Order: sequence, then C-alpha cells, then structure tokens
Amino acid sequence: MSCNKIITITRQFGSGGHEIGMALAERLGIGFYDKELISLAAKESGIAPEVFEHADERAANSLLYSLSVGLYNYGAGFSSSMGDLPVNDKLYILQHRIIKEKAETECFVIVGRCADYILRNQPNVVKVFIYADMESRIKRAVDRREIDPARAKQAVIKTDKNRANYYSFYSGQKWGQADNFDLCVNSTKLTTEQAVDLIASYIEIVS
Repeated sequence: MSCNKIITITRQFGSGGHEIGMALAERLGIGFYDKELISLAAKESGIAPEVFEHADERAANSLLYSLSVGLYNYGAGFSSSMGDLPVNDKLYILQHRIIKEKAETECFVIVGRCADYILRNQPNVVKVFIYADMESRIKRAVDRREIDPARAKQAVIKTDKNRANYYSFYSGQKWGQADNFDLCVNSTKLTTEQAVDLIASYIEIVS
C-alpha cells in the first residue's frame, strides 16, 4: 500500500499507541518518529539526550515564565535564541522545528509531541487518537512496561495527566478531544495488527 500521508498518533498511556504507530509505519513503508526526535533535537542543540529524555512530553514548570518571554503558543513563531529557556521549552521548540521541516519532504508516522497541533495546517495529515479502557491499559503497563502492579493505575493516570498538561500548555487546546482528530480508535479489543488494519483502511478511503 503506497501512502502520501503524514499520520499523527495521540495516545493514552497503555493503549498500545507506540506499537500501533510503529507497525503502521512498517505497513505503509514510511518513516516512524517517537523518541527518535529526542536524538535529533539533542544532535541539533548539543544538549545530552539524557537531559531531553527527562523533559520529554512534560510542560515547563512555570506558565508565567513562558508568558513573560512571549513563548506561550509556539505555533505563532518563536525566537531563535533559547539560552535562558527551561529544558522542556528548548526540547519543544527543537522538535517543533524538526517536525515542520520533515513534513515538507517526508511522509511518516509520528507519536505524540503535539504533532497533530504542529501540523494542523498541513493538508496531507491524518490525525489519530488511540484509547482503551483502564483495565487493559493497566495490564499493558504491567506486562510491557514492567510497572509494579500495585502502582500501575497511578502510573497510567499520572502519565496521561502529564501528556494532557503538555499538550494544553503548548497548544492551548484540550488533549484527547475527539473533534481534533480524524479517527479515534478504541484498542481495548484489538490486536496491534487489527488496529493497523483499521487505520490503514481509513487512510486508503480518504486518500
């Protein structure tokens, strides 16, 4: 199946969004970006990848700080000087730039990173939201992320809260709101392959 689309995947923690995105990219024969963007941002900035790993998909601590330097809502543009910014903001700015540049020349699947918002004006983008019920998300967190069963539910809720805060902080929009997406997929009863089949079928219909 040939593909001329960019597919952004927003996902609840434990819904299998990363695995689905990776398998979808392989099915479509296009690139895949998730944590890979951290390495690219680190290379461009000279900052150690480990520093960015800790800040990944977490909003800066001070909204007032970002407002004071005029950097709330990065979609409106941002300064090339990042010397005094928190690491979270530096990472977002670099990833924003990399995503926009790659969208000019590539088709790919990208997970998280406000990509659906960053590429909202890109005509060839399909925006997908992947979710699942709490029980299956907890089970996936325990089985695949090796999270202690006693704290798995708390980890799922906390991670989604971090993602929601990150998305809201940088986009000014509500994370996971259905009308921001072209397709919402409940992965609770689907295998990774079945979820890929569903998304690929939708892409073929709208292409």
